Amino acid sequence: MAKNVITDETIEYVGILAKLELSDEEKERAKQDMANMLDYIDMLNELDTTGVEPMSHVFPVNNVFREDVVENGNDRDRILENAPEERDGCFVVPKTFE
Repeated sequence: MAKNVITDETIEYVGILAKLELSDEEKERAKQDMANMLDYIDMLNELDTTGVEPMSHVFPVNNVFREDVVENGNDRDRILENAPEERDGCFVVPKTFE
């Protein structure tokens, strides 16, 4: 028997938050599933973790950062050579609103 009891109100609230419409049968199954999950968490909380370092990943994960180096520089003039129309170093495009 589950130690944690989930009420109908809790299931209704979770259903609203998750935007789910559950049948009565689905609600009963969800109540049992949630109670079982909480019971399992309670069981894990009973474990002695003294001396165990917290970790965020099972395997060591390191970010590899690279130096942020500009490679293409300022090629505005070359880029604007492809523009159908250019004014003051910018592309000229059709107006999208008045």
